Amino acid sequence: MLKEVIATRYITPLREGGSLPGLVEADDLGTYVMKFTGAGQGRKTLVAEVVCGELARRLGFRVPRLVTIGLDPVLGLGEPDQQVQELLRSSGGSNLGMDFLSGALGFDSLAFSVSPEEAGRILWFDALVNNVDRSWRNPNLLMWQGEVWLIDHGATMIWHHNWPGAETSAARPYDATDHALAPFAPDVAAAAAALAPLVTEELLAEVTAEIPDVWLTDEPGFETPDDLRRAYARPLVARAASVHDSVQGIEGTR
Repeated sequence: MLKEVIATRYITPLREGGSLPGLVEADDLGTYVMKFTGAGQGRKTLVAEVVCGELARRLGFRVPRLVTIGLDPVLGLGEPDQQVQELLRSSGGSNLGMDFLSGALGFDSLAFSVSPEEAGRILWFDALVNNVDRSWRNPNLLMWQGEVWLIDHGATMIWHHNWPGAETSAARPYDATDHALAPFAPDVAAAAAALAPLVTEELLAEVTAEIPDVWLTDEPGFETPDDLRRAYARPLVARAASVHDSVQGIEGTR
């Protein structure tokens, strides 16, 4: 399971994100970007962050370390922003945190360069998890210490919002027309050859084991959290084998 910390101070909201994540300090003296169970799609967004973040890490991508953050709603009593107060009040208990990369810069394709190999790996991964939120408008990539880091995977695996239709949804092609790394001639075929064999049932069992049980309970159609964990793994194993053949919108992709 992910490391557990306790929020000790709410610093400021980060208004770039639609779900209003916040910057917090925790009892391990770390500073984290915190995403809340009471925001947007609630715990499903946090589950997507864990599955994609931990899978990406095991495939060799750079992603901020993830933790669970215990939140006492009293932490928001002194906040002047009513929206922030309501968010904190509705998010008591276990939430998600990711290491704050101090000094990181947002990725800009006009300012930074990415090799076709790295662009292909990132695009292939986004196709695998059906990431619809890595466009040139909002890359959700950071440059930190001279390297590209992947962030914000809440808008992935859209099939988990409708489990009865998950198999059909997960079989659809990936549209990369507006992908942030499309201009860098991404070598998706090479990425698939290197990464697809690594996406196994065993690896995904390890990844989904990181999801707290409390975020998986009471899901219609599933008796136990482990049943739901296996449901998250199945579409990813299936997509890994062939998703590179269904990437659309990239001219000259190798």
